[in-house]
Amino acid sequence: MHVAIGSTNPVKVAAVERVLPDAECSAVAVDSGVPEQPWGRAETVRGARNRAAAALSATDAQFGVGIEGGVAARDTPGGLWLVMWAAVTDGTDTHLGAGPSIRLPEPVAERLRDGDELGPVLDDELGREELAKQEGAIGVYTAGRVSRTDALVDAVAGAFGPFLR
Repeated sequence: MHVAIGSTNPVKVAAVERVLPDAECSAVAVDSGVPEQPWGRAETVRGARNRAAAALSATDAQFGVGIEGGVAARDTPGGLWLVMWAAVTDGTDTHLGAGPSIRLPEPVAERLRDGDELGPVLDDELGREELAKQEGAIGVYTAGRVSRTDALVDAVAGAFGPFLR
């Protein structure tokens, strides 16, 4: 099976490779079609769908995979939440899967509402460089118990499931 991943981000590639260890995976730099910091589930899902479709059309793969992380406000239980979605398409059907969702601390949420992006905010808040590309918010706020790759594996497995049964 040949799978095109709509990102060259090593964490996203590793997540797909974990779900499909026997697949030939090709990482393809594509535009998500959404802002660098997606807001809401709809925009985050749209980014994942766009990445999957663009990756598939840029290659001769059987499947295109798109992964997108964003933030979404919730009325219940309230707050601003980290969300992650994956989309898988074969060119005819597209299926979605979600990763875990965690509430962001209010000081971080306030900065995001003011227009900042999550990765740089975390780097600044925690005094570390390139955090978003390494452990990500999920790793920070679970004290490393869930890695960014682990979280994305759940989303990718959920999206791929209907194609693999």
